[in-house]
Amino acid sequence: MAKIILDYVKERFPEAILDSSSPMGDDTLLVKPHAWRDVATFLRDDPRCAFDMPIDITAVDYSAYPAPSPSPERFEVVFHARSTKFRHRIRMKTAVPEHDPSVPSLVPVWSGVNWFEREVYDMYGIRFDDHPDLRRVLMYPEFVGHPLRKDYPLRGYQPPIPMPTLAGDPVPGVSDAADPDCVDSTVPTPRPPTPAPLPPPAASISRAQENSQAVHHTPELETKELFLQMGPSHPAMHGTVRMDVIADGETVVDIDVHIGYLHRGFEKECEVKTWNQCFPYADRLNYVSPAINNVGYAMVVEKLLGIEVTERCKYIRTIISEIARIQDHLTAIAAAALEMGGFTAMLWGVEARDYYYRLFEELAGARVTLSYCRVGGVAHDLQADFAEKFEEYAKITERLQKDIDTLLTRNRIFIDRCSGTGVMPAQKAIAYGFTGPCLRASGVDYDVRKDHPYLIYDRLDFEVPVGTKGDNYDRYLVRMEEIRQSLRMVRQCLKEIPDGPINVDDWRVFLPPKREVYDTIEGMIANFKLVFEGLKVPRGEAYAYVEGGNGELGFFAVSDGSGRPYKLHVRPPCFALMQGVVDMCRGGMIADIIPTFDAINMIGGEVDR
Repeated sequence: MAKIILDYVKERFPEAILDSSSPMGDDTLLVKPHAWRDVATFLRDDPRCAFDMPIDITAVDYSAYPAPSPSPERFEVVFHARSTKFRHRIRMKTAVPEHDPSVPSLVPVWSGVNWFEREVYDMYGIRFDDHPDLRRVLMYPEFVGHPLRKDYPLRGYQPPIPMPTLAGDPVPGVSDAADPDCVDSTVPTPRPPTPAPLPPPAASISRAQENSQAVHHTPELETKELFLQMGPSHPAMHGTVRMDVIADGETVVDIDVHIGYLHRGFEKECEVKTWNQCFPYADRLNYVSPAINNVGYAMVVEKLLGIEVTERCKYIRTIISEIARIQDHLTAIAAAALEMGGFTAMLWGVEARDYYYRLFEELAGARVTLSYCRVGGVAHDLQADFAEKFEEYAKITERLQKDIDTLLTRNRIFIDRCSGTGVMPAQKAIAYGFTGPCLRASGVDYDVRKDHPYLIYDRLDFEVPVGTKGDNYDRYLVRMEEIRQSLRMVRQCLKEIPDGPINVDDWRVFLPPKREVYDTIEGMIANFKLVFEGLKVPRGEAYAYVEGGNGELGFFAVSDGSGRPYKLHVRPPCFALMQGVVDMCRGGMIADIIPTFDAINMIGGEVDR
């Protein structure tokens, strides 16, 4: 099927398609920049293709790639899409020259690429023509340069932004001298050309200013729209997020979402670490279910290496992934209940979650950020009483979940706050690139574990819960049922897990046993090279994805053959979900923002990276 689709598109666009191939099994089209949007529109609209779901857009800067470079130009824009009808995928790429880094925007084709294109503009300086709101999304507006370009130093320093005094006078000149604690003095502070002027701000900002004096006349009274900032210090905004709201009374007229500046620096940091040293950084993406991040990252490196982990390792990775999913859903439900006044439900959810923290602490030595997986396996085998303790904690979880169910599911106040609020219709959710519980709550039956099975999910018996209305109440119900299904899957895995090794037996990939390191020259050399140089991953690129707590968690990696990633990009499910907040809240009440924001379960480290 894949080759048929590639040949079919190439036949329709013989002049625009430069190449079609399937590296690492990923079906890929190389497109000329001028035909970027035309080919994308065809991929979406043609009934034989039907790629209706945008997954991700990123870019690669090949200026530091050792010859021969995979791209004839400095930059390459990479787009992934999926067909919900045929359940197949495609990657579309185009080379972008340094002197004119621009391609047509795909927002007119898929609304869900809006923020992804803004991220590429922010990080690489690549413009997307006809984008409706091309402004920075991760960095602050005054930031100079583009951090993921290869000529931007890892510890590049940005001088303080002069701020006006309370009296409105400008602050006296601020020194541009670099702080020695913040920058390597041997690396010059980047001062690239000032970016091209940005288009006007988002509609909500400009409307807020325009309507600050707008008066609405009625026979009885005069009113005007209110510009309201929610967050980042608002407790429901989770510390970093700010929402600029235009309200007419209690009704949300428009809203603009700013994700804040938590900033993990994931991609930039990983470029100077060995492949195995990236696991702690992956942990801190979704810090509520980090075990899934470990598994997803390990899979993309193993895909590049062309290796397959052992059977026991597959079972262990499945077990820790499903336990992490339980933690994630318990946290989402508990936090949502708390912010709507259900403090008791929050205590029950956190209590259940804590038992799994204890289990992970015994397994990996850490409660939250585990760093448990390795390329080619896992750090340790399951402890002897793992199954026994899990069953004990599972029974407690079932009891506490029943209590939560009794308290919330038929609670009149909870239903009134959640039912019919934050609605996201199925087709719009697909166009936004929604995945996970939020997409399934809208009635779309898509789960990576079922549609694109990995590890041992094709051997497990489980159901995928699907909602009907796409509102906050359906999202709650989907997560409640997924907890039950995850418990069911872990029990199956523990019953069927085979004996055997947990790691690949290849010293080029996995550290040799300590006895071999201490007693043999071969073991000592293998250990030294893996620790200091990193395992050598063949040149190439690959995309691997898993079902995270909030949807499809994908990793796109490019290797130059060295012991470190040339590029490592993460496709965070929450990033796509955050785009939908505007549509989900517009027209509702100000109070509806709270359950809606909770229902998408925004994780700051994953969105901001």
